[in-house]
Amino acid sequence: MNNLQDVSAPSVQSRPCLHWLRGLLKGLFAGLERARTRRLLAQLDDRQLSDLGISHTDRHNELDKPFWR
Repeated sequence: MNNLQDVSAPSVQSRPCLHWLRGLLKGLFAGLERARTRRLLAQLDDRQLSDLGISHTDRHNELDKPFWR
């Protein structure tokens, strides 16, 4: 039994470079999703904003944010 080798796949925690890359990609995709939803918010008319309970000021403040926030 002493001749058995460990053939388990390395985890993300054992490879810091992959952990860093994974975090970077998650952040990028989250930013792209925020940018997409803000583009949709910009297309809403007054009635749709009212239905959602969003004021023009709230919409303007959200649209002024950069995609990473």
